[in-house]
Amino acid sequence: MNTTLAPIAPTAALFPVIERVETMLVDLPTIRPHKLSVATMTGQTLMLVKVHCSDGTVGIGEGTTIGGLAYGGESPESMKLAIDTYFAPVMVGEDATHVKALMARIGKAIKENRFAKSAVETALLDAHGKRLGLPISELLGGALRKRLAVAWTLASGDTAKDIAEAEKMLELRRHRIFKLKIGARPLKDDIAHVAAIKKALGERGAVRVDVNMAWSEFEAAYGMAALADAGCELVEQPVASTAALGHLVRRFPLALMADESLTGPESAFEIAKTKGADVFAVKIEQSGGLFNAQRVAVIADAAGIELYGGTMLEGGVGTVASAHVFSTFAKLQWGTELFGPLLLTEEILATPLDYSDFELTVPDAPGLGIELDEDRLKFFARDGLRKTISVAK
Repeated sequence: MNTTLAPIAPTAALFPVIERVETMLVDLPTIRPHKLSVATMTGQTLMLVKVHCSDGTVGIGEGTTIGGLAYGGESPESMKLAIDTYFAPVMVGEDATHVKALMARIGKAIKENRFAKSAVETALLDAHGKRLGLPISELLGGALRKRLAVAWTLASGDTAKDIAEAEKMLELRRHRIFKLKIGARPLKDDIAHVAAIKKALGERGAVRVDVNMAWSEFEAAYGMAALADAGCELVEQPVASTAALGHLVRRFPLALMADESLTGPESAFEIAKTKGADVFAVKIEQSGGLFNAQRVAVIADAAGIELYGGTMLEGGVGTVASAHVFSTFAKLQWGTELFGPLLLTEEILATPLDYSDFELTVPDAPGLGIELDEDRLKFFARDGLRKTISVAK
């Protein structure tokens, strides 16, 4: 008896594959100049990536930096170029459902580029969450909290303006944790600035500072002692080196947080080995993606280091991706800094994120749980409609 076997379908037909990877730059103004020790920002550029899959799902991700290349080795422009030129050829035609496997493949083909990898991984997880009808937090093991405390950064550089801004945030019940960007001015001026703001807020608002590596170890020792006396509760990355952080930790009655020193699980392990910080500022972009951010958190927890959900001043997409990850952490003792969208004058989401009662609600719809406002994206995209519209005089 002759038996005719049906032909085996091509492997690609068994699962959705990636058909196209699209990137764009979106330039958005900020509500005020944002003054850091490394740069003064008057706008933010978002690099958005869309992963188009053969089953019709489209995942979105975001890459941003603080002050272009002033913060580190990647910029929105370099992320776009890297994804268009190197990531896309590795991704197109690959199984869109096995995100970890694909990210491992990308990792072998492309070194470094942590911020770009985070954006791509976000888009892949967003698409897969939509495909399965699950929020990203469920793909990461499940949310342990639905709302996240959110700090607000005071960075106008003007003491009176910063106090007025903090008072407004308290009145609106939007923020009661305030982080001050310092390090650009003389040390004593910075300390006086922090002390005046803490005195004005009293017990109504917690005050923390971020120095963005601007101090020497000697300056940091002097500064941390004075800041503790002023009522500051935490100092973020006052010095550049991990070794210097280790020399400063637990010498003063305020917490020391590592930020720029954290570049992924490997660096987290090195700091944790000597407990070289009291707190880790976990960032999905710094970590190289959402899965790696979880690994950083696990290392910290095992070492008795507390956690804070950091930001690269992402827009709505990157902020929501971070929120999904932070919602899964076993502990999140210091809250988060996911205020990035609130610093922008323009909204690119169809429905704005829910900031209320000092917290951010983590969306529970499939994927990231958000939808882009495509018309506004077209307007604010670099070389988009805003560049071509003429204004009558």
